[in-house]
Amino acid sequence: MMKIYTKKGDRGQTSLFSGKKVPKNHPIIEAIGCVDECNSAIGMALSLLPKFLEFKDLEEQLLGIQHTLFELGAILASSPTKTSLLSTKELEQWIDWMEEKLPPLQHFILPNGHSASSTLQLARAVCRRAERALVTDIESKDAPPESLVYLNRLSDYLFVAARLVNFHTQTPEIIWLSKPND
Repeated sequence: MMKIYTKKGDRGQTSLFSGKKVPKNHPIIEAIGCVDECNSAIGMALSLLPKFLEFKDLEEQLLGIQHTLFELGAILASSPTKTSLLSTKELEQWIDWMEEKLPPLQHFILPNGHSASSTLQLARAVCRRAERALVTDIESKDAPPESLVYLNRLSDYLFVAARLVNFHTQTPEIIWLSKPND
């Protein structure tokens, strides 16, 4: 049986799939970590999602996204040219499908509401952090540009999914109100 700990990273280094050793604070490792955090937040949102029939498709989509994020982490750790799994068209179709069910957004809203919705908003914020972390890797050719496009679209998807959860659970969206200047 393989042990979970290897002790190989105890000195602040880690290996990519290529065998190349990099410090644990290397930009590609930061990006991989952010993708992993986003995936974990999506998993948490799934655990909080009510077992309503209205959420069956959303649940399947989120589970598929988790698999894709796991693959994205592997792509970032190995081959910056392998991007066949990153389908933004699918995300765009799902966004359109959800938006058809939602009332139009008239105001900025706070990331709040049902616990699954709030967790999807957290996943969105972490996704944006992963997106920012990837910019350096793309500029240095350590990550494929398609990964940035995928994460950008995914953050949009997570925002709309959070709204859908609030809508179907009849949880009101809280409108952001600007404080007047003193």
